[in-house]
Amino acid sequence: MRHSTTYRRPRRWRLGLAAVAALALAGTEAAVAAPAAAAAPSLGGAAAAAASVGAAAAASRAGQVAAAACGSGTYQADATLSGSTWTARNGTRTVYTGTDMRAAVQAAVNSLTAGRTSKQRVVVRGSGSVSAGSRISLPSYTAIDVCGTINVTGSGSGDQAPIYSRGTTQIEVGYLNLTGSPLYGIFLRNVTGVVLGQIDMRLSGGLGVRIDNRGNTSQWTRNVRIDNVYVSGARSHAVETYGVDGLTIGTVTVRNVGESGLLLNQTINATVGTVDAENAGTGTGYAAFRMANRNGRVGSSYPTNIRVGTVRARGGGRGIFCVSESGGATVDRVDIANTGNNAVLIENCYGVTIATGGGTISGGGEVRLAERTSFPGNRDIALRNFTLVNNRIVENPCADNLTISNITLNNSTIRRC
Repeated sequence: MRHSTTYRRPRRWRLGLAAVAALALAGTEAAVAAPAAAAAPSLGGAAAAAASVGAAAAASRAGQVAAAACGSGTYQADATLSGSTWTARNGTRTVYTGTDMRAAVQAAVNSLTAGRTSKQRVVVRGSGSVSAGSRISLPSYTAIDVCGTINVTGSGSGDQAPIYSRGTTQIEVGYLNLTGSPLYGIFLRNVTGVVLGQIDMRLSGGLGVRIDNRGNTSQWTRNVRIDNVYVSGARSHAVETYGVDGLTIGTVTVRNVGESGLLLNQTINATVGTVDAENAGTGTGYAAFRMANRNGRVGSSYPTNIRVGTVRARGGGRGIFCVSESGGATVDRVDIANTGNNAVLIENCYGVTIATGGGTISGGGEVRLAERTSFPGNRDIALRNFTLVNNRIVENPCADNLTISNITLNNSTIRRC
């Protein structure tokens, strides 16, 4: 049975006194105002906004070619393991010899030309351990390929990460394999012109990739590309952004992480090819794909600027979760089954379209449109073209301008407000 309906009613605004400080979900971040620099972000100013989802997939495929050739091509410095000894060289100069992987890699990075204005590259050959309380810091115009595995051991605090950069431009991690329990696998703050190629993290704690602008929220982190990232075992999110303008992602593959698979906070002009998550946020309200904290808000409006090709979710918490005045988003295809919480939850969001290209939502928690009185209620929402199996769509309370069209119901129902 197919079901189509469109419902419009006068828009209303429900605002509580707690709007400024309210949490959209227990334990999640508080909604924050857009950066001052965001007062006039250009909707076309980032390639991600104009790029198609196909372009994101193409970027991922290009990255896969690069991954097959980790460490090949031109580089200026290297850190190489022989037996138990690391040696770092820049040309004919030896800049480190010893048993400390982190020290060897940092020495290679530090040997690059000071004040450079074009990228120079470091290749790491070999595997070793680094402390969770330490960093390999990348200055501007630095590329690194890790052709081996970094295993993170011990404990630490703060924003420590085996790959770290802050206040920089033109950072590239072509290839990285990471194991262990880092605080963050990759931590990038207030950066521009970032490329992450083939990233593989098989963790036992921590957060996978965090890219944000929280050191100076008056400036966006801009122009970030992630080709292909795999994260398993993180205690927190697999990939999280906050305060990013211009994001292109090929594929995020997530297995058994404690919170979200891909979490976009206050990010605009983003194109994502595929989010493929199994058991992301089991027993929580997190989701395979989550948007929060005014994600997709450009100035004071919500033009479509967040484009996602496919969200695949199996088990875990929620499948798709939009919350806390986020929106301006379209998800082309859905493949969601047996989530422990809502298959889809849209809560206080604006300008969101789910499944323009079809797909299936099967079992798990209901597809729900809800709201908190802390923020204006849902408006301009569309659910289209998917098959709903052993589930239901629930709108409560009423949304403004909700369209439900071409939904195939298989032992399923739709309950409007």
